[in-house]
Amino acid sequence: MRTLFTSLIFILGFSQLNAQQKFTISGSVKDAGNGEEIIGSSILVKELGTGTITNAYGFYSLTLPAGTYHLAYSFVGYATVEKEVQLQSNQKIDIELSVSSVQLEEISIEDKKIETPQDKQISVVKMDVATAKKLPALFGEVDMLKTIQLLPGIQSAGEGNAGFNVRGGANDQNLILLDEATVYNASHLFGFFSVFNPDAVKDLDVYKGGIPAKYGGRLASLIDVRMKDGNSKRFAGTGGLGTISSRLTLESPILKEKGSFIVSGRRTYADVFLKLAPNKDLRDNKLYFYDFNAKGNYRLGEKDRLFVSGYFGRDVLSLAGLFGFDWGNATATLRWNHIYNPKLFSNITAIYSNFDYGIQIDLSETQNFQLVSGIDDYGVKADWSYYPKPNSTIYFGVASVYHKFQPGRFEPIRSTSIFNVSELPKKNAIESSVYYDHKYEFNPRFNIRYGLRLTLFNVIGSTTEYTFSDVNNYDITDTTEYAKGDLIKSYVGPEPRFAASYSLSENASLKASYDHTYQFLHQISNSATTLPTDLWMPSGIHIRPQISDQIAVGYFRNFKKGWEASLEVYHKWMANQIDYRDNADIQFNPVIERELLFGKGWSYGTELLVQKTEGKITGWISYTLAKTMRQVNGINNNDPYPVKNDRRHNISVVGTWQINKRASLSATWVFATGNAITFPGGRYEYDGNILAYYPSRNNYRMPNYHRADISFTLDGKKKEGRKFESSWNFSIYNIYNRANAFSITFREKTDENGNPTGQTEAVKTTLFKIIPSITWNFKF
Repeated sequence: MRTLFTSLIFILGFSQLNAQQKFTISGSVKDAGNGEEIIGSSILVKELGTGTITNAYGFYSLTLPAGTYHLAYSFVGYATVEKEVQLQSNQKIDIELSVSSVQLEEISIEDKKIETPQDKQISVVKMDVATAKKLPALFGEVDMLKTIQLLPGIQSAGEGNAGFNVRGGANDQNLILLDEATVYNASHLFGFFSVFNPDAVKDLDVYKGGIPAKYGGRLASLIDVRMKDGNSKRFAGTGGLGTISSRLTLESPILKEKGSFIVSGRRTYADVFLKLAPNKDLRDNKLYFYDFNAKGNYRLGEKDRLFVSGYFGRDVLSLAGLFGFDWGNATATLRWNHIYNPKLFSNITAIYSNFDYGIQIDLSETQNFQLVSGIDDYGVKADWSYYPKPNSTIYFGVASVYHKFQPGRFEPIRSTSIFNVSELPKKNAIESSVYYDHKYEFNPRFNIRYGLRLTLFNVIGSTTEYTFSDVNNYDITDTTEYAKGDLIKSYVGPEPRFAASYSLSENASLKASYDHTYQFLHQISNSATTLPTDLWMPSGIHIRPQISDQIAVGYFRNFKKGWEASLEVYHKWMANQIDYRDNADIQFNPVIERELLFGKGWSYGTELLVQKTEGKITGWISYTLAKTMRQVNGINNNDPYPVKNDRRHNISVVGTWQINKRASLSATWVFATGNAITFPGGRYEYDGNILAYYPSRNNYRMPNYHRADISFTLDGKKKEGRKFESSWNFSIYNIYNRANAFSITFREKTDENGNPTGQTEAVKTTLFKIIPSITWNFKF
C-alpha cells in the first residue's frame, strides 16, 4: 500500500513538474507595409503539425512544452516568415509579413498561406478585397456585397434590390456588422450599391452556417465587416474618380508605433450634372448618396489598446422640391483591448447604431407634411479569449443591447399646414445574452467547435398594446397602456452550436455543423423589392421570435496547381415565419400585427464551389441547387408554397487573367432561375368592376436571369522611388445587352386608336441593359 501511495505521489509530482515546463508564446502579426494587424494569419508549429490563427485584432497565443520549435507565420498573398524559438520562458513575439513579390508565376507553397482543407471552416467564406476590386461592377463601383453574391448559397434578391438571400432565408435574416455595430440597411440608391466603401474595408467574413456562439439575433447568415485601422508606418492615401462617384481615403500614424487613423469618404455627383440641365424643374431635382468612415486606434501600453470607429451615410432624393426622400445609417464603436496575460485576451465594446428615413411632401403652404421612422441601438459587450493549450481555445462573453423603435411619426413641415401630428406607438426592447464557445483539436486530423448562446429578450414600455378577438383578429377588444420601463413580454432563447472537421488525408476533409438560432427583430415588408421604408419591429405579444435549425455537411479537397473544390449540402427548418394577408396594409398602420400571418418554412440544397487560386488565370465556378418552401394557415388554402426568393438554380462563373505585370482582364457570368411571383390566373366581373383572380400564392416565375460583365484594368508604369501609383479600369456591365425583368405588371390592351380591347397583357420593366464605365484609381 505504501509502495502504491509513493508511486502515486511520484506520478503526480512528475506531472506537476511537466506542467510547469510549459510556456506561452504570444504576440501579434502585422502587415510590414502599413502596420495593420492581419486577421486570420496562420501560425504553424512544424514539429507538432499544429498551431493557431490570429484573432480579429491580430493577437495569437500558443502554450507549448519547453523546447526548440520552428514556427511558420503565413497568410494568403504574403511571404511566409519562419522563426526558430528556444522556449524556456514565456515569450512575446510580434511578426511582420511582407506582401509576396511573386505576381505572375505560380505561387509556391512557401509564398502563400499554409492551408489545408481542414483549415477552412464549413459554410464560411473570407472575401478578399483585392479580388473584389478587379471584378467588373455596375458603373464601376466596387461592391463587396454584390461580390459575395457570386458565391454558392448566396443569391441576389434581384437587380436593383438591396437585399440578398442566404440558404432560403429572408433579407432581414442576415446580420450585417461593421466593426461590431449592426447595419440595418446596407444599400445606397435603392440597392444599386452597398454602404461599404472597399477602400475602408480590411476584412469581410461570410457565415452561412457554423456561426460561432458569440453572434446571434439572425437566422440565415452573418456578414462580419472590419474597417482598416489605418497605416501606422507612414501617411498614405487611396482614391478614385468614376463615372458617377468619387472617393478618397487618407491614413496616417498618430505617434510612431503608438497609433494610427483612417478617414474615408465617397459621394456620387449625378445632382451636379442636373444643375446643367436647361429645364428648371430638372435642375431642382436631387439624387445622390454620400458616406464617411473614420477610425482611430492608440496603444496605451504593451497590454492595452483603444479603438474608436464610426460610419455615417445618407441617400437624398428630391423632385423639384415637392417630394423628398432621404435615408441612412450611422454607427459608432468604442473598443478597449486588454491582454491580462499571454493566455487571456479581452475586448470591451460600446456600440451605437441607427437607421432612419424621412419622406417629405411640400405642395403648398397648407399642403405639406413629413413622415419619419427609424431604429436606434445602444449596446455594451465584453468578450474574452482564453488559450490554455495549442489545441484548445475558449471564448466567452456577455452582451446587452437596448433597441428603440420609431415605427412612424407624421408631422407638418410648416406651422401653416392643415395636417396634425400623428405618431404610431413606439416600441422598446432589451436583448441580453451570454455565451460560451470552445474550439478543441483532438489530434491533427479531428477537431470540433461547440458552444451555447443564451438570450433574454424583454419587451418594455412605454407603448400601447392591443388585444384582438379570438374569432376575428381584425377586431380590437382591448387596449393597454404601458408606462416607461414596464415589462410587457419576455422570451428566452437557448442557441446551441456545433461544428466538426475530420481530415481524410492531407488534401481532403469532411465537415459538419449544426445551428439552432433565434431572431427577435423582424423587417415588415410586403413589397416586391427591399426598400428603405421597410419597417423593423420587435417580437412581442403578437409576434413570436423566429426560430431556425440548420444542419450542413461538406466535403473539401485540394488538387494540384492551385485547384480547390468543395461540396456542401444543407437542410434548414424555420418556425414562426412571417407572411402577409392578401392586400395587407402595412403603411403607417398602428395595428400592423393583424396584417401578419405566421407559419413554418424549410429549405434544402446543394452547393458546389470549384476555384483556382494560383497562376495567371484564377477564379471560380459556383453552383447552387436549392428549394425553399413555406406553409402558413390562411394563405394558399393552407398548402405549402414557394417563397418569392425560391430559385432552383444559381450559377456564377468568375475569372481573372493576369495578362502581364500591368494588365489584367476579369469577367463574370451569372444565371438564376426567376423569382417566384403571384400572377392572376384569370379575371371576373363583380358589381360592374373587373377583378383579378389569383389561384395560388407565388404560382408563376419571373423569366430566368442571366448576364455577363467584363472588366479590364491597366496599371500605370511604376517608377523607382515614386510612391504615387495609378490605374485605369474599364468595365462593361451586361455586355450582351440582356433585358432582364425587374418587374411584370398587367394592363388592359388597347387598339391602335387607344380603345380598350377587353384583353389583358403583361408588361415587363427592365432596369439596366448594357452599361460601360471608366474609373481612374490612385494611391500614394
